[in-house]
Amino acid sequence: MEISKRDWKLFREKLPAWQENYMDRLINEYIGLLSDQDKKASDKFWELDKQIKADRRHPGVILNVGKSEAIYDMVRLIRLEVITFDDLADFSEDLQQAVKLILGRERK
Repeated sequence: MEISKRDWKLFREKLPAWQENYMDRLINEYIGLLSDQDKKASDKFWELDKQIKADRRHPGVILNVGKSEAIYDMVRLIRLEVITFDDLADFSEDLQQAVKLILGRERK
C-alpha cells in the first residue's frame, strides 16, 4: 500500500509531536513510581531503570521511519496507544481507510 507524498510529509511532521506526548505520559508514570512512599529507594531506582530500558525501544519513543512502512507504523502507534485514530484526521481519506482496514483485520 503506497502512501501519498502529502501524507508522508504530514506523517514526518506529526511523528515528533506524537512521540513527545507519549514520552510526557511516560514521565508522569515515572513520577508516580518514584512518588510511591511504600517502596524503598533502591526498589524504585531499579524498577525505574528497568522501565526506562524497556521504554526506550518503544515506537512511541523511537521509530525508524520509511515511506513503505508508514501506514503500518501508524497502525502500530494506534495499537500501542501512542496515538488514537482521531490523530489521523488531517490525513487523506484513503490513508484513514487503509488504517481502518488493517486495524479491522487485526481485531479478528
